[in-house]
Amino acid sequence: MKKLKLFSEAILEATECMLEIDKNVILIGLGVPDPKGIFGTTTNLQEKFGEDRVFDCPISENSVTGIVIGAALNGFKPIITHQRVEFSLLSIDQIFTQAAKWSYMTAGAQHLPIVIRLIIGRGWGQGPQHSQSLFSMFAHIPGLKVVAPSNPSDAKGLLIASIKDKNPVVFFEHRWLHSVTGYVPEDEYEVTIGKSNLYKEGEDITIVSYSYMFIECIKVAEFFELHGIKIELIDLRSLRPLDCDPIITSVKKTKNLIVVDNDWISYGIAAEIVARVSENCGNILETNPQRVGIEEVPIPSTRALARYVYPSQGKIIEAIIKQLNLTGIEIPEAEYNLSIDKSDIPNQNFKGPF
Repeated sequence: MKKLKLFSEAILEATECMLEIDKNVILIGLGVPDPKGIFGTTTNLQEKFGEDRVFDCPISENSVTGIVIGAALNGFKPIITHQRVEFSLLSIDQIFTQAAKWSYMTAGAQHLPIVIRLIIGRGWGQGPQHSQSLFSMFAHIPGLKVVAPSNPSDAKGLLIASIKDKNPVVFFEHRWLHSVTGYVPEDEYEVTIGKSNLYKEGEDITIVSYSYMFIECIKVAEFFELHGIKIELIDLRSLRPLDCDPIITSVKKTKNLIVVDNDWISYGIAAEIVARVSENCGNILETNPQRVGIEEVPIPSTRALARYVYPSQGKIIEAIIKQLNLTGIEIPEAEYNLSIDKSDIPNQNFKGPF
């Protein structure tokens, strides 16, 4: 049976499910037991499972991550949460040098079943130091698995799969997705890490995205449907391992590709996908692949500037028009350079359900 749930509720439900069925699962993070429960994703878990399994931590990210690694080596399955991805940068040595390498350095004799929840904090004037999208930075490191769901059902299934995995998993969670709704199975289930999702079939162009920007791609596909253009949509879901076979199969059919990133364009996930497609489909592409993403500047604090920096529906539409050499299609101005309000809050036109 499925019920309509918020993305944040799906995260909470997956965490509660795993705390119930596995006594070795623990949850630690700054603000975990607070009344707001990290945007509603940890609400009342301490009351249900006790302070010895669900607890707050000092503002000492590197030390806490080291403690979590030690706990994982002693049979626990820790979930550590960071309310902003930037907070995790203080523990990069533990994540990149220790957690990601441990199984390799022990020839597979030891494993580190850790989930690191990293929340992307776009909007609300948070500016250069609290609005970064650092997906590609973590996906670059062998030994880490990296997932980035775009909807509530995948969020629950991927989080359960991440907690059950014997390797360290970075779980990227876009703050703008917390209010999106979708139908979520009530039972325990897993979404396989390393498998993308062919969300919508089409024949004119392949659009690949993940996390929040996949929501915008859905709206773009609906826009072009009205103009007789059929877009094939692929949701990555997992950034490492990266499931490129469905993308290559799709591009061989459509012969056109645009990758919409949540990150800066250079050196990112989009760049990696374009490279792999070019290596496998370069001789059949009708047009050069394009990338859409954040402009190459730190995120401004002021909304008046931030509106020009983020990718938008309008910028995706413009890229498709250019790619397919279309005429007679007007880009909705309101969706191109985002209004001051829209640049700072999620797309109010799309709440789901998926």
